[in-house]
Amino acid sequence: MSQSLSDPPSPVGGDLAALLRGLPDPVFWLGGPPGQERLSGNPAAARHFPGLDTAGPHPAGWSALAPELAQALQQAARQARGGEEASGAAAGWRYQALPAQEGAWLLLRPGPAPEGPSPDLAAGQLDLLFNVFERLNIGLVLQDEQLNVRRANGSAARTLGLNHEQIEKLQGAGGQLPGHNVEKSWQLMLPGGQPIPPDDTPARRALSSGQDLPAERLGLLRPGAAHWRWLSVGALARRPADPWPPGVLTSLRDETAEQRVRQQLRRSEQRYRSLVQASAQIVWNANADGSFRDVQPQWETFTGQPPREYLGGGWLAAIHPEDREHTLETWTQAVRSAQPYEVRHRLRRHDGVYVPMLARAVQVTEQLDSETHEWIGTHTDVSLQDAAERALRTLNSDLRERVAAQTQELGHVSRFMALLLTSAGEGIFGLDRLGNNTFVNPAASELLGYSVGELLGRPSHDMLHHHHADGTPHLLSECPIARTLQDGQQRRVGADVFWHRDGHAVPVSYVVTPTLDEHGQVEGAVVMFQDVTEQVQARAELEEALHHLQLTNADLEQFAYVASHDLQEPLRTLGSYAELMARRYQGRLDDRADQYITFMLDAVTRMRSLIQDLLAFSRVGRSELEVTEVQLSEVLEQTQRNVQAALGSSGGSLTWDTPGTVMGQTSLLVQLLTNLVSNGLKFARPGVPPVVEVVSRMSGSEQRIEVRDNGIGIGNEYHERVFTIFQRLHLREEYPGNGIGLAIARKIVAAHGGTLTLESQVGAGSTFIITLPAGHTGGQP
Repeated sequence: MSQSLSDPPSPVGGDLAALLRGLPDPVFWLGGPPGQERLSGNPAAARHFPGLDTAGPHPAGWSALAPELAQALQQAARQARGGEEASGAAAGWRYQALPAQEGAWLLLRPGPAPEGPSPDLAAGQLDLLFNVFERLNIGLVLQDEQLNVRRANGSAARTLGLNHEQIEKLQGAGGQLPGHNVEKSWQLMLPGGQPIPPDDTPARRALSSGQDLPAERLGLLRPGAAHWRWLSVGALARRPADPWPPGVLTSLRDETAEQRVRQQLRRSEQRYRSLVQASAQIVWNANADGSFRDVQPQWETFTGQPPREYLGGGWLAAIHPEDREHTLETWTQAVRSAQPYEVRHRLRRHDGVYVPMLARAVQVTEQLDSETHEWIGTHTDVSLQDAAERALRTLNSDLRERVAAQTQELGHVSRFMALLLTSAGEGIFGLDRLGNNTFVNPAASELLGYSVGELLGRPSHDMLHHHHADGTPHLLSECPIARTLQDGQQRRVGADVFWHRDGHAVPVSYVVTPTLDEHGQVEGAVVMFQDVTEQVQARAELEEALHHLQLTNADLEQFAYVASHDLQEPLRTLGSYAELMARRYQGRLDDRADQYITFMLDAVTRMRSLIQDLLAFSRVGRSELEVTEVQLSEVLEQTQRNVQAALGSSGGSLTWDTPGTVMGQTSLLVQLLTNLVSNGLKFARPGVPPVVEVVSRMSGSEQRIEVRDNGIGIGNEYHERVFTIFQRLHLREEYPGNGIGLAIARKIVAAHGGTLTLESQVGAGSTFIITLPAGHTGGQP
């Protein structure tokens, strides 16, 4: 199974993927078109499911999972890819499916399912998102559809160069970010220097197009600032499953330091080119087959060869005929062994004189088995050097010259290694064959609380790696670092602990790489590690929040069930006495008393209906579904019998074309379609007989069921509100009901792993769209 977690398609997907790699529990990313899904997982997924094959298309990737778990995860993934979160438990695992762009996240934890239904995490996701981005030091700004700032984290304020009071003032006044501000003193530009118009910023483009914009680098000069800031800016357009209100989510990361480094690199490259042009050497670049890659001005100036002669392999004509074979043999051997190329030969100058030259070249690519590598080389006039060497040989001083040159090269290497170890932000320490510390950089010393002198020469495992995080001894035979010293294999460990000098555990991730001697034998190892305390804390806070939401949701479900059940007893008593009063005293007192009795009876009737509906709502999903393959046509026949009275009283009609089957519980599916058809018959236009039509068709592995009516329709702003319990859009005198039928319908669909959405316009009727897992016979009746 692949050990690398695929990045989600988002401007900050790489940061999130890096966070998920460190989780100890399995995390899967599911992407690709239906029927051809591909899985990738984090290292924990590889450990728990070592037989999982993520290289092939669906369904081969599920074969290593227990059938019950595989079926549950596929169903949850379909729901998540439809925009709805899903969670549950199967085969000893708790799982959670979260929607994402072009795919879905699948998170697993060991253990049985918690009591009560799965929580709705949407309410807390936005807070968690801002918290995670703050810990990743990435700015996050939420803007509404007018691009007014509604929320910004501390990293956003720092990235924009604003203090806490300024960002609070910007949010409180409904202000806008640079480029959307009536204040014209903010300036934005592209890296090339082109100014960015206010209507062409990432946030506005994402809002107008409805598409996510990957991160791009922009320059920002805010009012009063002396220097430009360089930001990496990405924008996420809102989708129905996203946890933020309508608008756009903008990510900001300060790249000012990186931009300065890029500028310094460009200046260094320009200085390098100037040095090459001013050098007395001939500098050239060639392919692995020995042909020049492009025009070589210095070669052309020295040899007098025009490009049409020396490009390709024509340069060989400028080599002395006696030296050509040796030159080609040396080049071929250098390419085959991937070693530096060095040869002496005579090169014809433009005046026809052959000049002794030392040709050297090195390979500049990392792929040693390719035929298209670039080699950078030089030709150095060694006429004077040859004369000097002859004189040195006469004086027997050639050896001293070589020793001096090698000493200088070793000094350069030593200084470079010292600079690398000193400036690295990660902790680095080296080990000998026995596991003793041979070098330690300052970052490692600071992270672990030891001085460099205290660590050098001491057994690394006994000092830093002697116990696991839970306090149990960490045996040397099980230590990844010790195993690398034995077998010479590089290892990456995403979650482990090293022990601080004061006795507390430091959460780390590390890479251990073997070092080899000239015979290829392991002579030690280098360990590079990072302190991941913040990632561990973020994961713990996330799990605590999820647990709290689960408990809260279970309490609310239990309260709704108990309240609706226990309220029926006093209501029956009240209703009984109200009916006794009506039979005994109605018509015997004055008209006002009769009216009061009528009001009381109506109130009892409405209360009884509300309690019964609330009880029905709370019962949905409380018990295990009895799933079978159900014929949709049979469900519609039962539905027609249930609404027969409404059809007769309204003069309406119900037709259906539903040849397919679905996997579900028949009684709940009948209740679902009865609610939707009754809605279509009830909300009819005045003077127009209601017409309800139900059709179904296959969509991938799901059945798409549409319930269409010709009624009064529903405005766009109410398309989600109508699914909320007790939400009514009309007075009870106009249209009867308690406003709970559609809430029950959506809950039934969610319990079956499907989705329920609405398409409607005022005066043009409504269409309720249901997706449910298809039966084994698909679309066959």
